[in-house]
Amino acid sequence: MTTRRETLQHGAVVAGLLAAAGLLPQQALAAWNKNAFDAKSVAEVAKAMGAGAPVESKDVTITGPDIAENGAVVPLGVSTTLANVKQLLILVEKNPATLVARFDVSDAVEANFSTRAKMGQSSDVYAVAITADGKALFAKKEVKVTLGGCGG
Repeated sequence: MTTRRETLQHGAVVAGLLAAAGLLPQQALAAWNKNAFDAKSVAEVAKAMGAGAPVESKDVTITGPDIAENGAVVPLGVSTTLANVKQLLILVEKNPATLVARFDVSDAVEANFSTRAKMGQSSDVYAVAITADGKALFAKKEVKVTLGGCGG
């Protein structure tokens, strides 16, 4: 019977070996797209993600409050019923970094995600679905921030 301490030690050894082999940082870097996170508009983000010009779609859904009481933790959700979606994005137009979240989608994953975002001011929020063939489809919602942000 192994003790909790032995299990933790073994886990630390495995993590150390993976890090030494360069496996952990490479996976993180593979997911990072600097151009997408530096982009300042929906079209720029879509281009950086390898997609075409964004087109509005009723098959993409963005959820969030109409009025956010606290801009530091605004709950946002994104979902789609589209087939062949490879990524779902959440963008906040007036944030310094427009791209707030990126979710990778496969057939094994339901295309329905939620997160919390920091919003410094009232802004349009976008859900963007990027398909395997490079189409970018979006939905938009205005979220008004009343407190806790940098303005409003």
